[in-house]
Amino acid sequence: MATTLVIIHGLVAAALLGAVTHQTLATWVPNRAQPGSFFGRFRSVPSTSFANAIIALYAVSAILGTFVYLPFRVDVRPVLENSGHWQTLHLFDIKEHFVAIGSALPPARWVCWRQPRADDPPRACAALTSILTFTVWSSFLIGHVTNNIKGFGS
Repeated sequence: MATTLVIIHGLVAAALLGAVTHQTLATWVPNRAQPGSFFGRFRSVPSTSFANAIIALYAVSAILGTFVYLPFRVDVRPVLENSGHWQTLHLFDIKEHFVAIGSALPPARWVCWRQPRADDPPRACAALTSILTFTVWSSFLIGHVTNNIKGFGS
């Protein structure tokens, strides 16, 4: 059961990663990007359209993460401690802190993105999106490194 939850958690996290990265690139790229270019395609999708999807994906990923957390603490962490993988465990602790801090960002981002903007989003929205993107990317990478060292079911 835990392995299935880890796989679903990873898939939701990958979808969140794509959405938040797309919104971040669409937010920071200037409007004057050439229409057929790579960044012009990012700008063609309004960055406000990702706000609700990112909040929903973050919430689902966090909920799945809480269900996966207990088997990790009981089954996987002791094995990593006995194997001497202290750097990995410290990174995972940092991930826990990032996710806890990042939990305050989706509601703040929703307030920032819910009202339509004229051209460019305000820099507060861009900054919140960038911080959330860093949180999601670091959590995704640290989670995969931890799972690859001693994953569920091995």
